[in-house]
Amino acid sequence: MMTNSPASSSDSQGFQLLDERIQRWIWGEGWTTLRDAQEKAIPALIDADRDVIVAAATAAGKTEAAFFPILTHMLRQEHDIGTVLYIGPLKALINDQWSRLSELCESLDIPVVAWHGDVAASKKQRFIKDPSGILLITPESLEALFVRRGSAMPGLMSRLRYIVIDELHAFIGSERGKQLQSLLHRLERTVGRKLPLVGLSATLGDMGLAASFLRPDGASAVELIVAKSGGQELKVLIKGYVEKPPRAEGEPDLNDPTMEDLVQGSTLEVAQHLYAALRGSNNLVFPNSRRQVEIYADLLRRNCERNNAPNEFWAHHGSLSKEFREETERALKDGVRAATAICTTTLELGIDIGTVKSVCQIGSPPSVASLRQRLGRSGRRKGEPAILRGYCIEPELGPKSGLSDCLREGLVQSVAMVRLLINGWFEPPRVGGLHLSTLVQQLLSIVAEQGGATASELWACLVKDGAFSSCSRDDFVSLLRHLGDKLLVSQDSSGLLLHGELGEKLVNHYDFYAAFASDDEFRIVCEGRTLGSLPVSHPLLPNQRIIFGGRRWRVIDVNSEQKVIVVAPDKGGAPPAFDGGTGMVHDIVRQEMRQVLSETNPVPFLDATASTLLTEARHYYRRADLDSNWLIKNGNEAILLTWRGDWVNDGLAILLASAGLNATNEGVALAVSGVSTDRVIDALTDIAERPHLDPQSVLADAKNLVREKWDWALPETLLRKSFASLHLDLTGAQLLARKLVAQS
Repeated sequence: MMTNSPASSSDSQGFQLLDERIQRWIWGEGWTTLRDAQEKAIPALIDADRDVIVAAATAAGKTEAAFFPILTHMLRQEHDIGTVLYIGPLKALINDQWSRLSELCESLDIPVVAWHGDVAASKKQRFIKDPSGILLITPESLEALFVRRGSAMPGLMSRLRYIVIDELHAFIGSERGKQLQSLLHRLERTVGRKLPLVGLSATLGDMGLAASFLRPDGASAVELIVAKSGGQELKVLIKGYVEKPPRAEGEPDLNDPTMEDLVQGSTLEVAQHLYAALRGSNNLVFPNSRRQVEIYADLLRRNCERNNAPNEFWAHHGSLSKEFREETERALKDGVRAATAICTTTLELGIDIGTVKSVCQIGSPPSVASLRQRLGRSGRRKGEPAILRGYCIEPELGPKSGLSDCLREGLVQSVAMVRLLINGWFEPPRVGGLHLSTLVQQLLSIVAEQGGATASELWACLVKDGAFSSCSRDDFVSLLRHLGDKLLVSQDSSGLLLHGELGEKLVNHYDFYAAFASDDEFRIVCEGRTLGSLPVSHPLLPNQRIIFGGRRWRVIDVNSEQKVIVVAPDKGGAPPAFDGGTGMVHDIVRQEMRQVLSETNPVPFLDATASTLLTEARHYYRRADLDSNWLIKNGNEAILLTWRGDWVNDGLAILLASAGLNATNEGVALAVSGVSTDRVIDALTDIAERPHLDPQSVLADAKNLVREKWDWALPETLLRKSFASLHLDLTGAQLLARKLVAQS
């Protein structure tokens, strides 16, 4: 997007480099200046001679920053414009970008093709016949192209000019990100040359990590374009609430409940404040779960009904159908009437929903980076501030209240995250995991693409020169042997690796193309219309009343064989249970929480109740002398205060388990059950003195290590290695143990 500043484009060096047809399009849109990222990106990208990352806030014009120079480059050779591959994380984002780019490319006579599961086969076939223009695709659909059209890929991609990866930050450190890295490497092997890689990203705490992700073997040569901050005003208010019991007297009638019967009174208070504060404007509300989305969407919708007012509140989360989600997106974007979305991370990424007045966060955010991404939606109009409203519900304290409650951990975490946001800090991506689950998928994919492959070919493509360089040769050989035992691969007499009986079955299933695991789900259907889906692990029963999509339904029938739940509109209901949890908290956040508690000065963005709750927490912190006490006895438990992030805490809990103790990560502390403080110190001493932390021995007795999609296919030794590399910081945990022992 561009601004309507009175400055002339004739003053812009970047503008002068663009094809005159693109210049005319820009003038036709009424835009008169390029934004900072766009100005810098044009000379960097226009000659297709380098890798570039464009980092800027949400709605800062990153798409145009990339495509103005890319399209100019394509138009230099109109007889053969070639192909540009755009890879995005969401179908909805691809649809949005298709609309956005089609407006521009229509006047340039450059095709724009969206390619994912919802796109008609006829449109895909046109690209197959003439692979030119811009192809918008998800990693999963690109994987499917390799698997199903492997022999055709050299021809399809032979004229590839650029690869653009949108929302690059969303891929880094995940299984899906490792899949993407492998696919990028395979694309370059397919065309036989290096391709200019263009990453569009939010600003990261360490942009070098983004460069290393984009070009692992040449990060120093990646040009980083980090847009200047606009110096936007930020207004923050965090409101505090003390948990209250449900409003109704006695037990509610669960056969005919209303939401008001089922939720805590403090939740009703939050909903009432949201209703009063948000009506008449566009906003985003982020609870921390899909279940909470449904609760607040229903409460707010009911408020509209009671006041005989048109509904302004819409649910949006990943379990809702595409139709429901798009209904919410249209309500936000079309400007016909005010609309507020109660949503999950589905509206964190760059889908165009127009500007919103404020962003509301219920409970502490998953991360500072996530909070910043969400806040980027607010205050996009010139002169308007970004507005953040926080809502923290804390339990009522009693004689048996635990440490977390006494420290008001949720509120303090919210305060710490807002302070870090204001100071410009946000979590760097966590990198360095082995991602052996995705290695299994990529190995099977290459066998499908090539109709078979030798072990040395797989080693060269995936490990030696590829995305899985942290895997040793011995581990790779062990993996291949185990895949043979699992019937995932087999070897013919010439030494060629082929799909085994099970491998062939799995690769031919549509679910193969995603590197991440997804539960089997029931479809929820009303009068033939799919409303969305629910995990099989949370089944519903006939006559049960539910809230879904912010609306109320009664379950009519459950067909377990077809995995379909038939519902009809109803007056009552409660939200169903969904899977999913909160994010992992970083070391810096926990250390900032300790700083918040150790101070005495007021926090200016808290309301009166939140200030009182923080004062209580600070008094407890001082009474318990937690500035110096790191190990305290609480009944049958020893409480070990680490003030570290979840990777260190989980690592220390595992190490304590290997020393014979039962420890649980409870946030700022570990709870060690059934032992004395002296026994904990002895265990920490043992951990501190270990010369080597081997995941094989540390995780020897650990259960439930299968987290990622293909973990079940790994030999036990590699499963432990992969798990430790992704989910634990054993080195950080040992360093902490040494520090604590030195203080004892």
